[in-house]
Amino acid sequence: MSEKDISAPAEIRSPAREATRGAAHGATRRGFLLAAGAAGAAVGLAACGSTLDSAPPQAALPSSEPLPDPNAMAGTGTPVALILPLGASGNAAAVAQALRNSAEMAVAEFAGARIRLIVKDDGGTGPGAQAAAQQALDEGARAVLGPLFAHSVAAAGQVTRQRGVPLVGFSTDTNVATQGVYLLSFLPQTDVERAVRYAASTGRRSYVGLVPDNAYGSVVEAAFRETVPTVGGRIVGLERYAAGQYAEAARRIAGSAVQADAVFLPDAADTVPQVLQAMTAAGVNLNGKQLIGTGLWDDPKLFAAPSVNGGIFAAPDPAGFRAFAARYRARYGREPVRTAALAHDGVSLMAALVNSYGEAGITDQAIQNPSGFSGVDGIFRFRADGTNQRGLAVMQISGGATQIVSPAPRSFAQGI
Repeated sequence: MSEKDISAPAEIRSPAREATRGAAHGATRRGFLLAAGAAGAAVGLAACGSTLDSAPPQAALPSSEPLPDPNAMAGTGTPVALILPLGASGNAAAVAQALRNSAEMAVAEFAGARIRLIVKDDGGTGPGAQAAAQQALDEGARAVLGPLFAHSVAAAGQVTRQRGVPLVGFSTDTNVATQGVYLLSFLPQTDVERAVRYAASTGRRSYVGLVPDNAYGSVVEAAFRETVPTVGGRIVGLERYAAGQYAEAARRIAGSAVQADAVFLPDAADTVPQVLQAMTAAGVNLNGKQLIGTGLWDDPKLFAAPSVNGGIFAAPDPAGFRAFAARYRARYGREPVRTAALAHDGVSLMAALVNSYGEAGITDQAIQNPSGFSGVDGIFRFRADGTNQRGLAVMQISGGATQIVSPAPRSFAQGI
C-alpha cells in the first residue's frame, strides 16, 4: 500500500514528553504525541532472523490480591482488544499482569480517551491466542494489542489479518511481523544500527565481532554485517562462540583484531567480561578500541566491570521510563517490569488514532505514519513489514554508571 503521510493532529501531551520538560508528576492532561517530522517513506532495513522471547524478571504479586477477571473491560468507546497470557504459569503471568496494569493506566492517563479495552487471556499458547483474537473480534474489537510471545502473535495474527484488523504485538521475533501484524517491542537490529552508526561518526572504520552462537547472535550478526558497510566501515573479523567457549573464538580472532579499532560484543552482562578476558589472554590489545554492545548491556552488573569502561550501547533515554515507573508505583504499589511500557504505548497509540481520526481511523496507513509517534521510551514508527524503528540514545559506560554521549532524536527528521 502507499506510504503517503498522514497529517499529524495537534499535539496531545505524552507522559514521557512532559517528564523531559519537567512537568509535574500529577499533570492531569496526559496522552500521546504524533511526532513532528518530515513526511517520507520509512527507512527500510531488512528483517534478519529472530530472537528467543523470554519474560523479564518477575514482578511479584501479593498472594492476597484477588485475580482480576481475565475478560474485564476498561474505559468506554471504541473497543480495542488486549491479549495476554494472564492464565499462564510462573513468570509469564506476572509479566502479563504488569502489561495489563500499564494498559489500564494508559486509559486513565490519556486525556479524553475514547477506547474500551477488551482483555482476553490466551494462556500463553497459540490456540489460546487464536481463540482470544476470534472472541475479541466477534465482540467488535477494531484493533488488537498483544499477545506477548511469538507463537501467540503468529496465531492471533492469522485471525486478525483475515478480518482486516491491525494487531500490535509485544514479541521480539521479527519472523512473525508482516503487513497488518506489527511489533512494538525493542528489536535488537535497531540497537546494532544506532551504536555502529555512532561509532562510525567518531572515526571507527575497522570492526571485529565476537557473537554468541544462538538465535539472538544470528539476529545481531546479520544487523552488524548489514550496517557496517553502510557507514563506510569494514568487518575484518567475526567469530561465534558456544556458551562458555570463549577462549578458542578469541584465539581465532586475535590476528584480525590487530587491524580493528572497534569490537562488537553483543552478549549479556555476565558474559561480556569473560569474553574480554579471553581476548586479552589471546594477546589482543584492547586499548584504544571502541567496545560496542547492544541493549543487553543495559544492566548495572556490567557497568561495574572495569574491562567495559568506555564501551557504548544504544538504549532508550532512561528519563521516560523513570517517570512512567514512578506513576506505576504510585498507582499499583510495586515496580513495573521493563516491558510494561509497551502496553502503555500501545493503548496510547490506539487512543490517539481514535481521538484524531475517529473509530475508523485505526488503519494500516495511520499506524505506518512515517512521522511516527512519541511514547514512554521516545519516538518510534512502524514499517510496512510490521517491524519498527526507534529513536535511541547512545550510552557510554563510565566509572560504574552510564552517561548519554549521543541523545535520542526527538523526531525522525533528525535521523536515527
